[in-house]
Formats: sequence, C-alpha cells, structure tokens
Amino acid sequence: MKLKVVAPGKIKEKWLLSGIDEYKKRLSRYCCVEVIEVADSPDSLPVEAALAKEGELILSKIKDGDVVWVMDLHGKLLTSEEISKALTDDMERGGSSITVVIGGSNGLDPRVVKRADRRICFGNITLTHQMTRLILLEQIYRGFKIASGEKYHK
Repeated sequence: MKLKVVAPGKIKEKWLLSGIDEYKKRLSRYCCVEVIEVADSPDSLPVEAALAKEGELILSKIKDGDVVWVMDLHGKLLTSEEISKALTDDMERGGSSITVVIGGSNGLDPRVVKRADRRICFGNITLTHQMTRLILLEQIYRGFKIASGEKYHK
C-alpha cells in the first residue's frame, strides 16, 4: 500500500518535522509514505497566479489513475471512523494507492479540486498547511488502526 502526500512548501519547524517523521514511522507498518513538496508561490504573486502555479506543480505529481483526496475547507467533515472506511475503500479502488493533496496558504487551484475523488475538511478552524500534514498523517495512522481492529486512544 502506498500513501503519497503532495503539498507546497518546505517545513522548517523542527517540532513539526519530528511529529511528521514519527507518524511516517508508525505508518510504515501499514503503507509506504511519500511526502512530495512542490515549490510554493511567493506572496508577491496575485492569488490567482499563485494558485495556478502551485496547481500546475501539484497536478504534475498526480498520475491519471491515482485516487486523489484534497484537504479542502469546503470538503466533507469526516469522523475518524469515516476516514478509516474511505481509506480502505479507496485503497482497494486505487490499486492500494492514495494521493492526498494539501493546498498552500492560498488554498487550492480549482483544477486540483476538480481532479479530486474526495474533498475532506478537518473542521471550520484554519490550520496552516504545514500543521495539516501532521494532523493528516495522524488521522491516516488512526484510520489504519481502526481498519485493523487495533486499539488506539479515542
């Protein structure tokens, strides 16, 4: 099984990198995790141009047959159990592979959203795209634990 996370920008905060690395290590029991960082657009660009540039880079990392999830403020709110079900359903449908896209500080290019098989939201709060990576990996890990019938704190 393979999980690919595509996101703009590099994470510089050591505490976030440490948490991401921890969940990548935990996930290695269930799947191969690949995090692909694409260049984020400079703040000097108009929002539409920045979205288009990032969108092009993101779409270049997605293959035609990939099952794609996007983290989207207008996406569906899912419980951890629903994420687990979506994970197992889409792993079967996608040949044991899911690509999850996290947008940059301006959000997602509409072309990326259109390409998505699922639009998922972690709530009505605003999270940094860097923080979303950590929370996403934790929820995917939780999803695998739920799907495997293993204990994990509630």
